[in-house]
Amino acid sequence: MTTWAKAPDFADQPARRAAVQAQTVVDKQRYLEEGLTPLRCQACQSLVLVRKSSSHQTSVQWTENPATHCPVFAALSEQGSAPGRPDSCAQLEKTIKWAVDEGVLEVP
Repeated sequence: MTTWAKAPDFADQPARRAAVQAQTVVDKQRYLEEGLTPLRCQACQSLVLVRKSSSHQTSVQWTENPATHCPVFAALSEQGSAPGRPDSCAQLEKTIKWAVDEGVLEVP
């Protein structure tokens, strides 16, 4: 039985498979960790990791459950909202804007 995969697994080419796996580790590091700046929300002191890839694109990674520190997320959690919605809160967005304006966060 033939199965479809988005990318080949190179099971029959061990050296190539190892190279792909090594590059995957590098890619994960680059896209998920590289260039992230620790930043505390000026309102609630939640610690997030932020990267600006352009003036319009911002990546935010929470270092802990946002509902434990952020009043916006805590209220949404109490209402039964799903995780990740909204992606941010107005106070965190103000903090990120401040960090860009002050040069704490670089925008390429």
